[in-house]
This record gives sequence, structure tokens and C-alpha cells, in this order.
Amino acid sequence: MKRVKDALSGTVLVAALAAALGAVPTDAAGADAVRVGKAQGVVWAFLPVDIGIKHGFFAKEGIEASISNLAGDAKVQQALAADSIDFGLGGGPGMAFAAKGAPAIAVAAFAGAPRDLCVYVASDSPMRAVTDLKGKTVTVSTQGSLTDWMAIRLAMAEGWGKDGVRRLALGATEARIAALRAHQIDADLDGTEVGFLLEQKGEARILVGMDKFVPDFITHVVFARNELVQRNPDLVRRFLKGFFDSIAFMKAHKDETDALAESALNETPEVASKIYDYEIPMLLADGTFDPKAIGVLKQSFVEMGTLDKTPADSQLFTTEFVPVKP
Repeated sequence: MKRVKDALSGTVLVAALAAALGAVPTDAAGADAVRVGKAQGVVWAFLPVDIGIKHGFFAKEGIEASISNLAGDAKVQQALAADSIDFGLGGGPGMAFAAKGAPAIAVAAFAGAPRDLCVYVASDSPMRAVTDLKGKTVTVSTQGSLTDWMAIRLAMAEGWGKDGVRRLALGATEARIAALRAHQIDADLDGTEVGFLLEQKGEARILVGMDKFVPDFITHVVFARNELVQRNPDLVRRFLKGFFDSIAFMKAHKDETDALAESALNETPEVASKIYDYEIPMLLADGTFDPKAIGVLKQSFVEMGTLDKTPADSQLFTTEFVPVKP
């Protein structure tokens, strides 16, 4: 895996993000404007932000939230560093950015075992089992991202070594699907919801779910800029309250969640329902960082060469804001 510091060097992209994602003005009622960046716009597990906006959970906390869809964890970290977003929704492995000096830190964990990630292949692919992936080209979002790490984890779990599959970073989901359709790649490691949708269209087949390889894991976390954590911890608390109230709503309201998934993620009713049933168990209730899952992440940082030594908890996340109380 290429070192995380390389992913932070995109100064041109940072400038572009800063211009494109400029500050959202506070509304007339005086609500705090909050800018949220998603590592991928099509990820179902990031839906709590959409739910929180639509059903008023952020407004209840005096927050006016806006959403930007980015192209991977590295882009989230770049946007945070550029002060283009206030909060980022990204992968657990992205916590290593903080240990490398990025000016943001994880403030809550919100998804456990990676039920929302899978490897899928074209419907006419000759590959039928995980073992067929050895030596093949698998696309991921960005170097150092959650999908990149998962591809390495799969290869190592199969005994092929960390380079047992060829990882190709192609950014947003749309680019990877296009490459798969053109048979320019062998497989894509992406959201399970994408795999379900492509299966329904007859364009792809899901080969394996990634929760098989890392049952104890923190798949997604909420990042916040260090400056915001220090200057306005109350805003962080209120944002997390709205976010986890949204998760509680999702767990209790399948129909409403499915309806929003259809519109926000361009899913069919059948796929939205299937995704909900498969992925809702992975969403966490209060943001707590599971020690066993943190241990897996720490070990991976050293194994993959992301970090030179095992980091302290305080270098990766803060427990100041968790557990989030209902």
C-alpha cells in the first residue's frame, strides 16, 4: 500500500475542493451551517446524513447540513485539510491519516463489520470463486482508502501476499463500473448496494462480501477537523446527536429509509429493500470505538506499511464525544 502521506499531497485538488465546497451561509433562523463530505455518494451506510436532513434531526439540534460527494477517503481528508468540509464520512483505515499528521480526527464510529463492501465481476466473467481473483486487477477508489485496504486484506487472507491482487485506483464508482463494462478490469471492490443493483440489471455478479475477511472491524467513522473539535465541541456533539438519532430512526423505519435510498442513491425499490435487510445490522447505535476492532486496524496499519509503528488510540480517534446519548 502506498504510504498515506502520498495521498495528502494533492494540493491542486485541495484548492479545487476549497473553491467548489465553499462555506454554506447560516440560515435566517441562526442555525449552524455544517458541511459534510461523503467518501462515496452511493454508499448506503452514509445515508444517516440524508435521513437527518430530510427528517429534521439536524434541524432539531440547530444545524443546517449540506452534503458533498467525494471520490474516496483520501479526498475526504484533503477536503478536511482544506477547510472545505467540517465533517467527513469515511473508512476506518482513514484514521491512519491523523497519525500521519492530517488535521482531522475520528470522533465516532458508526459501522462495524463491512457488510456494505463486496467484490463483484461482470456477469459474463469466467470467475466464480474468490480463488479466481489471484493475480487479477481489482479496482478501488483511492490509494490508502478503505477499499484499497480491503483488497489487500482479501489477498493476505487467501495467502497470496498483500500484492496478490493488482489494485487499480479509479476514484468514483461510475469510473469503475465503466471500466468493468468495457472489460478493462477483472473485478471491482465497491459498495454491496452497487453490486445488488448491477446484479438486478444483469451486468454483474457479487463474488464475495468483505465481512467474511474482517468480522471485527470499524468500517466507517465520522471525522471532524481538529480546529472544530477544539473551538466548538458543542457543535460536534450536536452533529453527532443528529447523526445517531438518524441511525435510530433508520433502524425503526424501514419503509421511510428505503424510500430515501431510492431517491438519494438512485436505487430501485427491490434493491433498496434488499440493501436495508443486509446492511442495517452493521450500523452502530452510539459511536463507541470497539477495542477489538481498533486492534485489528492498528495491526493492519503496521502490516501494510501505512505506519511505521502501532499508534496510540489518541493518535487515531477521540472518545470525548462517545457514547452518544439518545
